[in-house]
Amino acid sequence: MSIFIVIACAFSLFVSVIKGTTEDVTQSILSSPQAAVELYFTLMGTMAFWGGVMRVAERSGLVAKIALIFKPILKRVFRDINPDGEAFGAIVMNISANMLGLGNAATPLGIKAVKELVKEQNANATATRSIITLVVINTASIQLLPTTIATIRQALGSNHPMAILAPVLLTSAIALIIGLLAISLCDTFSKTKIKQGTGNE
Repeated sequence: MSIFIVIACAFSLFVSVIKGTTEDVTQSILSSPQAAVELYFTLMGTMAFWGGVMRVAERSGLVAKIALIFKPILKRVFRDINPDGEAFGAIVMNISANMLGLGNAATPLGIKAVKELVKEQNANATATRSIITLVVINTASIQLLPTTIATIRQALGSNHPMAILAPVLLTSAIALIIGLLAISLCDTFSKTKIKQGTGNE
């Protein structure tokens, strides 16, 4: 990794000397750390706010009410877990955070959900179908409100930070559908091979 950094720095200096933009490169090097720190604090505030909202929702019982809304759909997706268990509630929290576009806040919730699934399904070294499904949903989740991306766009001077709402919603929905279809196809293929192997024996 350090070799690539050295090569990148050397190449940028070489190009800047040839084009006579050494001053611009120097100014960028000096200003970039400040911009990175400012962006970090902007995102930290957003993550802290929505993370707190999610924690209040969990303790106030709102998550249980949200779970009732998602239950009919998620029961079909997660067919092998208890819809009234801790794992199901953690999954709802993870999906809710992802739908708000809070990828960083959704990560610890996803880890908690996986731990609860491991306990409930006695999974050890092998990932169950529910764990795989959760990973896919967490990675390609439908984002109704792309909060993190909108915050970055606003911090970088965008006049319309939420203009990406429709494209993000469309692409995330397509990614989620393809991911779930892939899980279903792989599951069907795996079961077919198991049946064929049992029949040969």
